[in-house]
Amino acid sequence: MSLYIRDPSVDALATELQHRMGAKTKTEAVRVALEKALAAAPEPLSLAERIRPIQDSIKAMMGPHKAEFDEKAFMDEGWEV
Repeated sequence: MSLYIRDPSVDALATELQHRMGAKTKTEAVRVALEKALAAAPEPLSLAERIRPIQDSIKAMMGPHKAEFDEKAFMDEGWEV
C-alpha cells in the first residue's frame, strides 16, 4: 500500500525527516515517527476508569450506606399502610 501525501508542507516535513533519519523512503520515516508517537501517547482510559472519580465523589457526599434498610417498610410508610 502506498503512502499518499497531498499537503506540500507535510510532504516537506516527511522529506526532511527522511533525510535526518537516513531512512530509505518517506514511508519508513513516517512509520518510525508514528511508532514513536504512539509509544509516547498515553493509553486511553476505559469508561470505568473515567467515571470512577465521579462515583467516588458522589459516594463521599452520600455518606455511609445503611445495610439494614427495609425497602418494604419504607414504601409501606410512604403509602401509610
